[in-house]
Amino acid sequence: MSTHKEIKKITTHTLQRMKMQGEKIAMLTAYDFSFARIIDNANIDVILVGDSASNVMAGHETTLPVTLEQMIYHASSVIRGVNRCLVVVDLPFGSYQSNSEVALASAIRMMKETGAHAIKLEGGEEVLESVKRIISAGIPVMGHLGLTPQSIYKFGTYNVRAKEDAEANKLRSDAKLLEEAGCFAVVLEKIPALLAKEVTENISIPTIGIGAGKYCDGQVLVMHDMLGINTEFKPRFLRQYLNMFGAVTGAVQQYVKDVKANDFPSDAESY
Repeated sequence: MSTHKEIKKITTHTLQRMKMQGEKIAMLTAYDFSFARIIDNANIDVILVGDSASNVMAGHETTLPVTLEQMIYHASSVIRGVNRCLVVVDLPFGSYQSNSEVALASAIRMMKETGAHAIKLEGGEEVLESVKRIISAGIPVMGHLGLTPQSIYKFGTYNVRAKEDAEANKLRSDAKLLEEAGCFAVVLEKIPALLAKEVTENISIPTIGIGAGKYCDGQVLVMHDMLGINTEFKPRFLRQYLNMFGAVTGAVQQYVKDVKANDFPSDAESY
């Protein structure tokens, strides 16, 4: 008899059940095989292959430069490292905004060429036709409201969004529209905590917060931020769980010292 224990995979239905049962959803970004394997083994619920790859992997100032081909590469790498969690991939800027046909084509490429489980795109009413078209093709869609980094040049700032009534009302409306269109979840980024609470309580799909307070159904952080790989980015909402920059710097410095002193490799490390 086989003793292999079947891994219970996280699905969009799992997330819906978690919301109904009051169990919080934990989501982190990842962009490569090695970190995806570590994060998946640590029992994360969702990995987001974020277009933040443009920042943390390629060194760009914004998320705008990353291409569909580059996102496909990162998503394919992540998928190969995952056994359990749900993998959601950002459609990058320019791959869905022009019209719903382009959006569907981008989503199909992403799913076919990576093996990803779902896609995410930014916006509400403005992208509703694309959302509906992608979902109608059988592709799960996660929405994203509030601070939408792909629109940073429109906003002109990374400050908290939806503090004024007009923008808050639009966010409320957009959340309902995305729910009605069939999105399985929605990210709420950098909005007032009480607004996020209201939205979370008034839609049936899970909300995932980043800088949106504790009342969302789940939370997401960029892996490089929470592991302390980045040292410059320290927003109020970030909790840093490790100083990886310091740990890696120390390890490399010790390696350099050992090589210079002819201490590495030792006889035991030689053939």
